[in-house]
Amino acid sequence: MAEKYPIPAGELVFEEEIKASRFITLLDHCDSELRLKSVLTDVKVRYPGASHYCWAYIAAAPDNSIAIGSSDDGEPAGSAGRPMLATLQGSGLGEVLAIVVRYYGGTKLGVGGLVRAYTSGIKKALPTLETRLRELKYPSSLSCDYAQLADIEYLLGKHGADICSRDFSGAVSLSFVLAKDKLTSLNQDLATLSAGQIQVAFTQLA
Repeated sequence: MAEKYPIPAGELVFEEEIKASRFITLLDHCDSELRLKSVLTDVKVRYPGASHYCWAYIAAAPDNSIAIGSSDDGEPAGSAGRPMLATLQGSGLGEVLAIVVRYYGGTKLGVGGLVRAYTSGIKKALPTLETRLRELKYPSSLSCDYAQLADIEYLLGKHGADICSRDFSGAVSLSFVLAKDKLTSLNQDLATLSAGQIQVAFTQLA
């Protein structure tokens, strides 16, 4: 599973006309099926009365084969949703959705023509889509003296950890998430700070 991968930084809309039909392609961030349904509902409000609202999504890392889905929305089977999904899978992006709105113009395209039409906008829009990096982080925790807290929080920030909670009952306990490739270097710094007394390990790995 990819530990780092690009994801959409926002929405992008691309429109083109193919043999009198209007195709509107929307690309956006998607981290769950629920997110896909929410965006699809919004798209149907923004573009009412279309002939089809075909979609595909990857709600996790680019190589994830479970958190995915697609729909032909009434077009011939395999002519829209699956080719759209295959195009997304070939892009290297994670957490991405594509919705293609079609206003039928009266000319039938055939299955091959539909495949080309429904993937065309995605292929043309992807190079201009703004992205950001998603880095997977895993839960961990540590305990320290209150006097060490400021230095330890500095080290956690230095290594890109996100602190989730602090518990001040007794010794200070910190819960945080950390990227897998930062664990060794963080432990080296913690060992130097605490004379080898503090080391951390992931409590859960996906």
